[in-house]
Amino acid sequence: MGDFWVFGYGSLIWRPGFAHVETRRAHLYGYRRSLCVYSFVHRGTRERPGLVLGLDRGGSCIGLAFRVPGELRDEVLTYLRERELVTSVYLERVLDISLDGNGLAGRETVKAVAYIVDRQHEQYAGGLDAAHAATVIRGAVGQSGNNEDYVLSTVKHLEALGISDHWLEEVARQVAPNATL
Repeated sequence: MGDFWVFGYGSLIWRPGFAHVETRRAHLYGYRRSLCVYSFVHRGTRERPGLVLGLDRGGSCIGLAFRVPGELRDEVLTYLRERELVTSVYLERVLDISLDGNGLAGRETVKAVAYIVDRQHEQYAGGLDAAHAATVIRGAVGQSGNNEDYVLSTVKHLEALGISDHWLEEVARQVAPNATL
């Protein structure tokens, strides 16, 4: 089996945690980045949930694609499953993504492993408005740290890559109005 791609849209962008040989900006159509998952482990607890990103149906998402050597397939998929499927709120899928190249002629469509939200799972938060999302995020802490830091770090990394996500940016402004975004 040859090399394969992994699509990152949130913390995988700034902390992939696995070996890869190439990183490309990529578009996923049919799903959008959304703070739609109540976090009971990484950024909150069952008693005081936080919110983390999921790929939810509708729209599109710009993120990063990581090309992984085929010989690392089992190792990387094991790592991703331990990280992403800890409470089974995400579904592992292989989806078409469009890799950015040099101009429109440089676009290439490839299959990529991606983790989408299971809308039937108890942790699915649905479409929250920015004010409600900010209220859930403020003060939530889990095994991977402070929920506010997760949101702010994601926004800063997206901005550094030239990726605009207006709704997430508004949540970040409400979470930390004095932060430099």
